Amino acid sequence: MGLFKHDARVIKFDVLRKVADLTYDQDGEISEEELNNYYKDLIPGTKANYRCCVYKEREILRQRGRLVRGKMANDVEQNNPRQIVQVIEAACDGCTIKKIMVTDNCRKCMAKACMGACNFGAITMGENRAVIDYDKCKECTACAKSCPYHAIVVTERPCKAACPVDAIKWRDDNIAVIDETKCINCGRCVAACPFGAIEDISWIVPVIKDIKAGKILIAMVAPSIQGQFEGVSLKQIKEGILKLGFSDVVEVALGADVVAKNEYEELKKHKAEGKPLTTSCCPGFVNMAKIHFPKVYQNNVSTMVSPMMARAAMIKENDPDAEIVFIGPCLAKKQEAMEEHTNVDYVLTFEELAAMFISRHIYLKEVEQTRDDAKWEASPYGRNFAQGGGVSKAVIEAAKEKGEEGITAYYADGAMECKKQLLLMQIGRFNYDILEGMCCDGGCINGPCGISDAKDVRKRMNEENVNEKMDINEAIANSGIDDSKLHIHVNKQA
Repeated sequence: MGLFKHDARVIKFDVLRKVADLTYDQDGEISEEELNNYYKDLIPGTKANYRCCVYKEREILRQRGRLVRGKMANDVEQNNPRQIVQVIEAACDGCTIKKIMVTDNCRKCMAKACMGACNFGAITMGENRAVIDYDKCKECTACAKSCPYHAIVVTERPCKAACPVDAIKWRDDNIAVIDETKCINCGRCVAACPFGAIEDISWIVPVIKDIKAGKILIAMVAPSIQGQFEGVSLKQIKEGILKLGFSDVVEVALGADVVAKNEYEELKKHKAEGKPLTTSCCPGFVNMAKIHFPKVYQNNVSTMVSPMMARAAMIKENDPDAEIVFIGPCLAKKQEAMEEHTNVDYVLTFEELAAMFISRHIYLKEVEQTRDDAKWEASPYGRNFAQGGGVSKAVIEAAKEKGEEGITAYYADGAMECKKQLLLMQIGRFNYDILEGMCCDGGCINGPCGISDAKDVRKRMNEENVNEKMDINEAIANSGIDDSKLHIHVNKQA
């Protein structure tokens, strides 16, 4: 869903913008008092808009503000920094708490099929309709399946329904808890929560502080940035990022070209051994394999780093002292940036980038396109990593450029499909050469922290053709970088 169609995301954006504004304008730490006064301005008076009272709404804002400043939402100092996705406890009580509910459609029928189906004695007939004793209910859903009127509904909480790895649990007070041993930081729960009660920790404050300190910060923009802003070209976006104080802007899409080329070389070895290869682009997908399908991770997942990591390695080859900031729609990239083999210092989302633009009064439609990006431009195959199916198409294109045809691929669209295909691979029933997995439906253009709806991004990307005739090897050659000298593989045994 687009940023400004979701009230919770708009409120989050307001807090991001304010924190960005204060960080740019002040030298010291942002005071709690200053932020609390802002929250009162944002929610004035005594009339609540969404919750029981304005005091609860302001507490939710306070906890959002802590996440925006890189802290735990709930005043807990000890935390796992790699757990990017966090629950805002004050916001997590608007959901339907009970999974099984009897609706007004109940007719108190004579068959009493619901009572007969329940093996736990949890249903009785009340004065107006059937009644569930939740102390006895095991949420088996047998009653709902048996009701001839479909009067008993099963309502799964959205975050749990969206999680592909069963990492969402409940405390005794029904507040959501994330099982960090299972969570893959894919952000599906963040996108699914209607109240914005699950959010990501932000690095916007240290990035702005380093800009103000005059450090060399190079922004790497994900391919999915193209089309995020309506009526704005890719060059205008890059120019706007420079105006924020970054030293340079480069495209991760060139790293995608390098990944496609190297994954084809790895695929040849896999084919010779009679085993399929999975792509390494999506960190949520890689985390899913690593945590929940470890044999598949060891045997089938590509050892290539992601395009983000490949592009960062190129930058460090030329400028080892530069700090690198990846900018994209993905939460899992923040966790990936903490891996041992990382060259990435910070990760910002498109939400955070937009907040920085607004805080500095930078309006992209007014930005002049003066920058010459010829040496940085990638092939259309590298840019299409942003769209579902684009990664495997790029690997197939890399093979064609070497004269090889007939490679087969399957695109797993969304986290649930990724899980299904990894399971098939684990039991030896995956019958393609390549598995491309994207935890976000439609690919990175539908990431949880995008600005625009995926369909609009796709349309704008297709309308703004950039180097549409360039092939993968030509793009790498034009960059002037010898990718064979780069360390761009992961040692999975480490």
